[in-house]
Amino acid sequence: MVAHLLRLRLRLLGNSFRRSPWQLVALIVGLLYGLGMALVVASALFGLRLAPVSLAASAVTVFGAILVLGFLLVPLVFGTDDAMDPRTFAVYDIPTGRLATGLATASLVGVPAVAVALIGLAQIVTWARGLLPVLFAVVGAAVILATCLLSARVTTSLAAFLLSTRRSRDATGVLGIVILLLLAPGFISLLTVDWQHRGLSILEDVARVVGWTPLGAVWAAPADAAAGQVGAALLKELIAIAFVGGLWLAWRALVALMLVTPQRQAHARRYGGLGFFRLLPSSPTAAVAARSFTYWVRDARYHVSLLIIPIVPLILMLPLMIGGVPTNVLALLPVPVIALFLGWSIHNDIAYDNTAVWLHIASSVPGRADRLGRAIPALVVGIPVIVIASVTCSSLFGDPASLPAILGVGLGLLLSGLGFSSVMSAAFPYPAVRPGDSPFAQPQAAGSASAFIQSVSFIVTAVLAGPTFVFAFLFLIQGGDWGWAALVSGIALGTVILVAGVLLGGRIFERRSPAILAFTMRN
Repeated sequence: MVAHLLRLRLRLLGNSFRRSPWQLVALIVGLLYGLGMALVVASALFGLRLAPVSLAASAVTVFGAILVLGFLLVPLVFGTDDAMDPRTFAVYDIPTGRLATGLATASLVGVPAVAVALIGLAQIVTWARGLLPVLFAVVGAAVILATCLLSARVTTSLAAFLLSTRRSRDATGVLGIVILLLLAPGFISLLTVDWQHRGLSILEDVARVVGWTPLGAVWAAPADAAAGQVGAALLKELIAIAFVGGLWLAWRALVALMLVTPQRQAHARRYGGLGFFRLLPSSPTAAVAARSFTYWVRDARYHVSLLIIPIVPLILMLPLMIGGVPTNVLALLPVPVIALFLGWSIHNDIAYDNTAVWLHIASSVPGRADRLGRAIPALVVGIPVIVIASVTCSSLFGDPASLPAILGVGLGLLLSGLGFSSVMSAAFPYPAVRPGDSPFAQPQAAGSASAFIQSVSFIVTAVLAGPTFVFAFLFLIQGGDWGWAALVSGIALGTVILVAGVLLGGRIFERRSPAILAFTMRN
């Protein structure tokens, strides 16, 4: 049975290479990236062989705990389609124990297993400081591999079992992003720590606590043996082995439950009334806007995109804070970034419609109405957000007179971005996640053109708002009325670009309607 499931796993892995050229390239790049990261970590573990025991223990224990935590949480939060789901074997009358053993063994075939095995072997080199530490590390390598793979098996099956409907998976993924957003202030507070002088002591304190948990015990046991604390090492090794035993029992019980429990079915939601169509007037532009508002409120793909927007400035600010950039200067960054992404948000809106765009084409909706209607939700959401963010950031900058400059840059980028996106959406749509699919799924026909189109959209939007940037920069240098010049130019130039983009994009939409419909049918 185990050999049969291993062959099945190998066949599934081999079939993954029989895809379209671009999907094959993306798969190969992903495999090389995963193995490359494992080799980088292994090299770091080799280097820690020469480091003091205290430093090596802290680094290995904290990293190992994070790795195990990732195998536990990533499948549960984001969910994956499991080709070796236990329920697929329910009709074969395989004993639960044999099936659980076979599926757990089959998980050894794959990039994650190879990567973890490399890391587990590399930590043996880290603790090659005597016979006893090596023995603990050798046993630990097997325990590490079993812990990570069983953790992934348990949480992947839990996600497939409890989060079987697409709506529940999307909600869990969005919840994960919200949690990351809420944790962002905590990550930023870590940057206030003087890591150069206190970093090692903080790392040691964290490792000391994590080393007694199931997540880090197996990584900390060889370190204790190398430090001469054999009793602590034995106890931590027992904790790690007990954790593996608990994971195995949980996995076996989960397999038994899934074999006799039918899959959950999604219940269709029922909506009453006309929603935004009742609130907005009767016109082609308002109808498209109402449809776009409905997407923004109900579609998980839009939810993920909107939730990512406030996270991006934080991600950009972290390395700058580490580099010593003053906090008041960093306060100038969030508004332009948020405005740039909000303006960019509709650059591929047609692809999100998929085949439903035929409604616009068959009903002869004017192109400018389609373009403007899609931009209205971004304007309704974006303008208040940018105004509030500008007021907040000008206060953090420490100069209330900077408000016009910051606001001008934000509005200029938003309006210019929406105008240029109205053209790009009609002229160069590229494959996107289909309606009803997970927002975390890969597009069905991804290619190199998508990255190029995204880059061009960002760069051209920034260039179009160039005069406003110049006025804002002059204000920062010279002060005076340059801030008001930035505000006026941002609003005026952005409005002109928005109007021009809507009109030009509308003409392109009308001229390319058959090609757009053919594109959505293919993708």
